[in-house]
Amino acid sequence: MTKNEPDSPKGQLLIKGDRTTIIFRRTLHHPPAVVWQAITDPAELKHWLMCSYAKIDGRAGGELEMIAGPSQFHVKGKILKWDPPHVFEHEWKVEPGAEMPRGENAIFRYELTRENGSTILKVTYRQLTRRTAAGFLPGTHVLLHRLEAQLAKEQLPEWMTEFQNACSDYPAWNE
Repeated sequence: MTKNEPDSPKGQLLIKGDRTTIIFRRTLHHPPAVVWQAITDPAELKHWLMCSYAKIDGRAGGELEMIAGPSQFHVKGKILKWDPPHVFEHEWKVEPGAEMPRGENAIFRYELTRENGSTILKVTYRQLTRRTAAGFLPGTHVLLHRLEAQLAKEQLPEWMTEFQNACSDYPAWNE
């Protein structure tokens, strides 16, 4: 397990067998409604999450489909919890491919809590394979940095440079 300090941007990794959970906690200096918009609106996801396509049927039981991230994974799933602007939880299903030979069937959860005019964003990715988690730790770190920059209306960090820098902060292993 990788631990982080309470206010550290570094994520946590929990391993149970061949599955993992990744947890990040960020303080964002914006109200929950603004953060909610950034994590659920396809127009907002286009930038920080690098979505070339996103469709979100905003309700519990609704469908989610997106082509996202630097690898442009084609993700599908059901929305498991939709409680604006507090909780957004959905399935994250990717068919097997070159970067994910066994595919993925994970659960992604975003929890937003108001605190002193800011938002505490807790991001939890459950049931990822160990192989995927190795790249998602530094990758999610960078994506959340991009989200922070977008909310602050700053230039978004360049993906590859930031990812390479973040890799040194996280463990890697072979499956």
